[in-house]
Amino acid sequence: MTTAPALSAFSSELRRWRTLRRVSQLELAIRANTTQRYLSYLEQGRSRPGRELVVRLAESLDLSLRERNALLLAAGYTPAFTELALDAPELAPLREALRIVLDGHLPYPALIVDGYGTLIEHNAAFDIILEGCAPELLVPPVNVHRLALHPDGVAKRVMNLPEWGGHILEAIRSRARISPDPGLDALIAELETYLQPTELDAGLHGFAIPLRLHTDDGELCLITTLTAFASSTDVSLSELRLKALLPADTATADLLRRRDQRVPAR
Repeated sequence: MTTAPALSAFSSELRRWRTLRRVSQLELAIRANTTQRYLSYLEQGRSRPGRELVVRLAESLDLSLRERNALLLAAGYTPAFTELALDAPELAPLREALRIVLDGHLPYPALIVDGYGTLIEHNAAFDIILEGCAPELLVPPVNVHRLALHPDGVAKRVMNLPEWGGHILEAIRSRARISPDPGLDALIAELETYLQPTELDAGLHGFAIPLRLHTDDGELCLITTLTAFASSTDVSLSELRLKALLPADTATADLLRRRDQRVPAR
């Protein structure tokens, strides 16, 4: 049976998420197929929500799987989604599939990260990004955001660091605004110490802000694509992101192809 403290926790979380999403009680009620009156009772802690309604409310608020589980727990229900460790035996086929995907991006760099930017795996071409980084930044768990912006990491070879670094930082800030997280806040505070404040002007960069990177073989100009595993019903898998760095010009494509031919097969 749901206790009064549990109802209070749920009502507080429901109000918090609705406010963050800037959705009125009426709009949320329509989305979740309930009434504004009943939703008001829920937010006041005057009524106990059914499990199905909690799920509908979480979906209507566009919460992540982790956030949906947390809302269910706040309402006194068990989580709806599993959270397997990435090295769990059940995920062995998926890990193999991800390895195939990464290798399929060769000769271009590609990597897989979790929701905090922790490096899970990368292909051989990503080594060109890691060149010259301080060894302590490469000790697992490696955070790719820290690696990118730290003065002893990739940043010292980035030729357009203010624009590119500012874009990375703003993307993390945007995610933190949508899904507040103390861990993300701490990461943002750290990353801000590595960059000088700068104004992003999208008009100066066309459709994307490229990574212009100095290497011993020449300058690379890369753009990043991001792929999410949207159909996952596991929390850990839903937070994984595939980042593929693609050539923004023919010179970069040629350089990476030549380099790939020199690298021994793994």
